[in-house]
Amino acid sequence: MNRNDLEGRWALILGASSGFGAATARALARAGMNIFGVHLDPRATIQRAQQVVTDVEASGRQAVFFNTNAADPRKRAGVLDQIAQVLAHRNEPYPVIHLMLHSLAFGALGSLVADPTDGGISEAQIEMTLRVMAHSLVYWVRELVERELLGRGSRVYALSSTGAIRVAPMYGAVSAAKAALESHARQLALELGEQGIAINCLRPGVTDTPALRAIPGHEPYVAKARAINPGGRLTTPEDVANVLTALADPNITWISGAVIPVDGGESIVG
Repeated sequence: MNRNDLEGRWALILGASSGFGAATARALARAGMNIFGVHLDPRATIQRAQQVVTDVEASGRQAVFFNTNAADPRKRAGVLDQIAQVLAHRNEPYPVIHLMLHSLAFGALGSLVADPTDGGISEAQIEMTLRVMAHSLVYWVRELVERELLGRGSRVYALSSTGAIRVAPMYGAVSAAKAALESHARQLALELGEQGIAINCLRPGVTDTPALRAIPGHEPYVAKARAINPGGRLTTPEDVANVLTALADPNITWISGAVIPVDGGESIVG
């Protein structure tokens, strides 16, 4: 694949201002793609989104970013209205989203059953975690299809984790969300296969991202991953971004419904 294969195409990245989303926006822009980015940043962190926009534009590509809650139905509709206008009114040669990345990593931590040392996680927090980290994939894909903003050759990738199949203290709601995310991806792959739209999950290894650092007591997991990984290091956001850039190749169309490890072999020894 060369840059011309992706030149002028558009990617949509949910969670575009940091971690995997930011790295992917930069990598796809270097490969020739324009970027729609959705992120949720207060004033204290808005500079990181602005830096991603600057980097995308420095690659000679267009960056259209939205600072809004990707899990809010009304705000999602507003973003999609604006995306449709961009694709319709700029004489774009590609009228649909070529690649979408779901990289939303906002959820609640806590024990599912409270004990004297832990207040536990509330029903509302469990519902929010599943809605943001899993169910939102369905809602975004459904509306994109209804608006004909995904088409034959489009591909959607959602970022899962080994939490989908393993347990850890305080991680119950997030683990459930990752398992649901993978299930949603499989079902969407089934339903959209005849339209030529591929849906897959990637499972990165342990990666030093803002989301990981927000987990209390994450240090032992980092140390273990570094010790057991055959490559002798943690996964990086750039590792995942490079895989997504390769999978953006328009000639790659026959992978769908899969969960693809991007971990340097960490999962085979962990």
